Amino acid sequence: MMRALVVEDEPRLATGLRSGLEAEGYAVDVALTGSDGLWFAREHGYDVVLLDLMLPEIDGFEICAALRAERVWTPILMLTARDADTDQVRALDLGADDYLTKPFSYAVLIARLRALVRRGAAERPAVLEAGELRLDPAARRAWLGGQELVLTARELSLLEFLIRRRGEVVSKRTILEHVWDDDFDGDPNIVEVYIRRLRVKLGTNSITTVRGSGYRFSEV
Repeated sequence: MMRALVVEDEPRLATGLRSGLEAEGYAVDVALTGSDGLWFAREHGYDVVLLDLMLPEIDGFEICAALRAERVWTPILMLTARDADTDQVRALDLGADDYLTKPFSYAVLIARLRALVRRGAAERPAVLEAGELRLDPAARRAWLGGQELVLTARELSLLEFLIRRRGEVVSKRTILEHVWDDDFDGDPNIVEVYIRRLRVKLGTNSITTVRGSGYRFSEV
């Protein structure tokens, strides 16, 4: 049986969601305030959380950010009447997995929940870390040992790609395809230029050249 947490301050909607999810085979807990919702999510192991944004005491943004900061990776579906692009971007950047606006199709809601449950609670931090290095992809900023790094947009993109693949050997062609694009027809040695730039800013041992294969990023 899948366990779901519904954090919704409108009692009628919360009751309706509980009844509908229970009919689908979920075991459901309901929290009517943000504080209660955060407590439930911290204390119990859920397969998915349905989280409203506009909540008393603590809003959905704060709950999502707090859980991800505490490395709680339970899939979160934001369920809200707020349909502004800025709200959706902020929610997803904070670590939410999906966003559905009210009113919604119940069939679509259940399908999205099934997709989130299949995905599971894989680690997907909003801020990437590798030793003393931290990178926030949404803010396009990076820090090394508490000192913010001055990086170009391309350097940030390359660094993000390398952090996400840290420990792996990635070829020059793979880097070009992901950091530049599939149709890049310039000099492939541009990768070496940017690798050198990152080494200057991160330290010479941060990126290892694996002769004949590519590059491996290590923790700084």
